[in-house]
Amino acid sequence: MKPTLGRVVIGVVLAITALGLLRYRPWNNRGAANVRDVIHEGSNTKATRELTVGFLPVTCHLTCPVTDYASKTTETNTNFNSRVFTDFPTVVSALEAKQVQATFMIVPLAMKLREQGVPVKICYLGHRDGSEIVVARNSKIRSMADLKGKKVAVPSLFSNQHFVFYKLMNDYGLKKEDVTFVILPPPDMPTSLAAGAIDAYFVGEPFCAKAELDGIGRVLYYARDIWPNFISCALVVHEDLINSNPDVVRDLVRGIAASGEWAETHRAEAAKLVAPYYRQDEKVLNYVLTADPKRVSYVNLVPTDADLRMIQQMGLGMGMLKKEVPMDELIDREFVPEAVSPAPIDASKIPAGNP
Repeated sequence: MKPTLGRVVIGVVLAITALGLLRYRPWNNRGAANVRDVIHEGSNTKATRELTVGFLPVTCHLTCPVTDYASKTTETNTNFNSRVFTDFPTVVSALEAKQVQATFMIVPLAMKLREQGVPVKICYLGHRDGSEIVVARNSKIRSMADLKGKKVAVPSLFSNQHFVFYKLMNDYGLKKEDVTFVILPPPDMPTSLAAGAIDAYFVGEPFCAKAELDGIGRVLYYARDIWPNFISCALVVHEDLINSNPDVVRDLVRGIAASGEWAETHRAEAAKLVAPYYRQDEKVLNYVLTADPKRVSYVNLVPTDADLRMIQQMGLGMGMLKKEVPMDELIDREFVPEAVSPAPIDASKIPAGNP
């Protein structure tokens, strides 16, 4: 019987569908949700599940790729695929659409999302300190007072960098209109400074160190000198994931905590490990992590009410946050392990360069 046009179309559709199923294997829950998220395959064959976790290529988020690597080279039950983003608006869009259900994010932005009804919770911190205010190397700017009338880049208006900068402005008697804030993705800040498009920027490493090493900029203020134990980012998890799969969240928080303990005492090795994930020069990361250990820290990362309440009050005072969200709605410490041991990473097996 001669096939009709309709039968031919149906046959083509069925063939394409079959090929798609064979290629992407949606029934295989160990396959990557997005092949671009898989930087390192590893040797772990024990994992029965996986999760993609978002991060930006800043050292505030370093424990994310370390956890990715550790989950695939040790006998863990969950493989974590770290998905790199370049800016926070894209992270927010991905989280709201549940393309990712766990991600590292600047704390005030997580507060703003919760204020707006997005069901997210802060489960752990990413770091302490690790941010600097950078100006051009040959600039005449020597203090906050010299930034009057200047353009300053921050990663988001809902960032602790913006909040702390605003506090400094008040301390130096500067008014809100005395500084023009520019929102830039962190990777774009050093080149924008070099081009003269901005006069300064306040962001997490390694984009401060990169300006130093490239001869573009110098550090005007270290965050730790303005606010000791400065917090920028935290691990933020969607409540849908917390409710539907708490064991995965428990694995994730345990992995982040263990990765921080490992990175704190294996700084050169951590720089080597994360360079392919960050798509950055290992030398820059090594400089950030080893030249001055006080530059960024990966211990004492359990979120406290006091830490987050201070950030919230600053945001409310600036008008960036509109209402006070109770801490028990914002923080979930249920998954914090009672004891934390360094991730069992064999430093001798960390591959050199891009995998």
